[in-house]
Amino acid sequence: QVQVVESGGGLAQAGGSLRLSCTASGLTFADYNMGWFRQAPGKEREGVSCISWSGGSTYYPDSAKGRFTISRDNAKKTLVLQMNSLTPEDTAMYYCAVKVQYGDGGSFCRGVLSTYWGQGTLVTVSS
Repeated sequence: QVQVVESGGGLAQAGGSLRLSCTASGLTFADYNMGWFRQAPGKEREGVSCISWSGGSTYYPDSAKGRFTISRDNAKKTLVLQMNSLTPEDTAMYYCAVKVQYGDGGSFCRGVLSTYWGQGTLVTVSS
């Protein structure tokens, strides 16, 4: 059984930083493209960062470029999202996703029916 577990959410002040972590079990971690998605109240889920199975390429939407950094350690089966320069607009539930659809060179990233999702970790940024 596949389990995806996030940690590291919490409260931060605007301009601050948070580090999210994700572990996955029940599958071969290194086989899959992975990512972080978020959903704010009343909004659709959106991708904020993805990484190829090897870690060789990444995807960031404009809202995350220059502020968020995704990384993975396949040996430790860990995915990390470092978030800096946080703003209140970053407030959302953040989800780790395993087996995302990932465009060549990081051109796009999306969840699909076969994506495995964690339960989410809440990030709240105060102004």
